[in-house]
Amino acid sequence: MLINDMVLYEQGFVENIGSESDPLYYLFDYDVRNYNINMEFQHFHRFFEIHILLDKEAGHLVDGNLFELRQFDITLLPPLKLHKSIYHQGNPSRRLIIDFAIPPVSDPLFRKDLDNLLSVFYTDSPVLRFNEKEQSETFSHLNEIFRLLKSKEDGFVLQLHSEFLQFLYCLYRFKGDNIYKQVAEGTLEEKIYKITSYIHAHFSEDLSLESLAKMFYISPHYLSHRFKEITGFNLVNYIQMTRVRNAQQMLVTGKSKITDISIACGFNSFSQFNRTFNKLVGKSPSDFRRPS
Repeated sequence: MLINDMVLYEQGFVENIGSESDPLYYLFDYDVRNYNINMEFQHFHRFFEIHILLDKEAGHLVDGNLFELRQFDITLLPPLKLHKSIYHQGNPSRRLIIDFAIPPVSDPLFRKDLDNLLSVFYTDSPVLRFNEKEQSETFSHLNEIFRLLKSKEDGFVLQLHSEFLQFLYCLYRFKGDNIYKQVAEGTLEEKIYKITSYIHAHFSEDLSLESLAKMFYISPHYLSHRFKEITGFNLVNYIQMTRVRNAQQMLVTGKSKITDISIACGFNSFSQFNRTFNKLVGKSPSDFRRPS
């Protein structure tokens, strides 16, 4: 199926090359998602992820910031970035998910070029929205990848990798043409997500319902009620989940002492950290860090 003369798509088609632990890894997932299977909380991966919305509207939470999406918007997520896609009630939404890891290169010229391509994942806005001309050129490489995945002709992995690098190059080359603009705070929902963004940016600090209500000029009772209604989480639980997710990141990427991580993530004591981590993750911080 060719969606709006732009993107080749086959619902339920999934193809991977390598595994998540391999230096070179690709996953292409063409499927639908709906409101009933929205993820409970923001999560992270150790690989890069690209989300391309192929239907009219959805949303993406990135570090607590809400980004409203429309058809063909591209969301770029670097490793360890907390995120969650949000699909609205109604018909399921088509989307393409691409997960990938590219092995490091030793040649300084190639390394510089690869770093440039991946730099598009680390800009202020995680969402790219292009006009039709840029969309057409960018998605032409994805369509060629789709054909390669379906045919699996000799040497298709090398061809696919080449096409994918050209796709990344389009994102890098057209990033100055990005027309996406995050909606300014207006509705109560947008204000609530401004609060979630603040929590993600200040999770190491002393946060409470009362302090956030005062900061954002909302009564504590009203904030508590509407926060739960909009996010699905009790505000205090949301703060704890955010702290634990960030602790997980630190545990898998660094060598800091677990006690130091508990302090860095805003917990008042190690026993509170250990208890909360066990409750939310299902294992202790030390067990989580230990290689499986």
